[in-house]
Amino acid sequence: MLLPVSGNQSTELESPTKRPNKSRSLKSRVKSSLSNLTPICRTLLLLVILFHVSLVLYLTRTHNPSPSFSNISSNTYGSLPRKSCDSRRIYVYELPPTFNNDLLTSSNTNLNDGFGLPARELAGIVPESILPSWYQTDLSWGEVMYHNRMLNYKCRTLEPESATAFYIPFYAGIALRMYSWGNYNATDRGWHPEKLNKWLQEQKWWKRSKGSDHFIMLGRITWDFRRSREASDAEWGSSLLNLPAMENVVRLTIERNVWDNLEIAVPYPTAFHPRSESDIAGWQGFVRSRRRNHLFAFVGDAREWIENDFRGVLKNKCLEESTACRPVDCGRENCIDGKTAVMEAFLYSDFCLQPRGAGFTGQSVFECMLAGSIPVFFWGRTAYMQYELFLPSEPESYSVFIHRNDVRNGTDIRRVLEGFGRAEVERLREKVIEYIPRFVYAKPSQRFRKMRDAFDFAIDGVLSKYKSHMERGRIANRDEI
Repeated sequence: MLLPVSGNQSTELESPTKRPNKSRSLKSRVKSSLSNLTPICRTLLLLVILFHVSLVLYLTRTHNPSPSFSNISSNTYGSLPRKSCDSRRIYVYELPPTFNNDLLTSSNTNLNDGFGLPARELAGIVPESILPSWYQTDLSWGEVMYHNRMLNYKCRTLEPESATAFYIPFYAGIALRMYSWGNYNATDRGWHPEKLNKWLQEQKWWKRSKGSDHFIMLGRITWDFRRSREASDAEWGSSLLNLPAMENVVRLTIERNVWDNLEIAVPYPTAFHPRSESDIAGWQGFVRSRRRNHLFAFVGDAREWIENDFRGVLKNKCLEESTACRPVDCGRENCIDGKTAVMEAFLYSDFCLQPRGAGFTGQSVFECMLAGSIPVFFWGRTAYMQYELFLPSEPESYSVFIHRNDVRNGTDIRRVLEGFGRAEVERLREKVIEYIPRFVYAKPSQRFRKMRDAFDFAIDGVLSKYKSHMERGRIANRDEI
């Protein structure tokens, strides 16, 4: 079900058109008829009129159509929250389309609710029965995906006065990418954030709490939105998180600043978007039964502009261990659209090496675990200090940690991994497989009976941040949440 396009409707009601006066004879007849009624009949008539007026007001209040977005689907729009939604109701702001829908139109990309095009190139790699659940999903499209899910959220409310939290559906990452390349400057990159800053500060519900019961999803790492407002044009990113309107807002982001208590790191989107619990069970069984002919895999490329780049160190070690390690050189292979070579490498390997990327994290972490491969980390901030809501609390139960300095000083990665017996490898893999439902994003039009996906756990994280401060009152600052 597609909703009407928003953004062009006036927030003010037009003055009603003056109506012609009724004739004196009609008024006289009505007055005469009422005077002939007994007091009881007049009372009953008044009650009937009041009932109909109340009914009209109720229907107008609960079913008032709100604008939305032509590229975002909603299958539960208009449904009233259930009693189980107490303290979980979320109001979705109807932003002007320049902050979301217009950005999709300008990019001229078929985002398909944030999933992208079907990944048909994975035919023959993933089971045919669940191939329709695989898409060419870009890591930055989480903003669209979360917006779509929020419109279908079972506890979404259309009445802001009853909301526990307020969701801001601004596609900040998509806006940043549009103005990061070409003949654009810092003013261009900051245009959308500055306009949003002004718009939010004018909203009644933001003013009530200074944004402390608001949240946003950012489809890029947090560092892309922390540019100083006074920085030069050469500095990367936007200044969104340094704007006054965002000071108290909770942020869902694919990589958080571990020293910022307002941020929650959520999984990068992968290519797998299960339609049902049977899709999940089928995929888990598939990766569990794989015959893996490589000890470990490395997917990536050396960054030549960084002296003694650690990714280059791992790449060389993988190439030196050609019988044990399966490499995918992203300087030559297509590691983005469809990720055929990437998926094959992880499916055929017991372990996967996970150095830091542009930030401390990377989409490869979740692609690796989705394939049932056991991640090997070299920085604690790559996963352990990021995704607490989505991964096991005991790092050693699902992963291996080798400090990067130990590798540089001669620690043999192959020897470390060969030190794990077959039973231990299977135990680690089973824990990875068990957590797959927690870090994948399901199709929003489907309902899981028992399983909950990454979106569900992310919203739990947001609401848990509000719980204590909601008990103290609506107003809070960043240290009180």
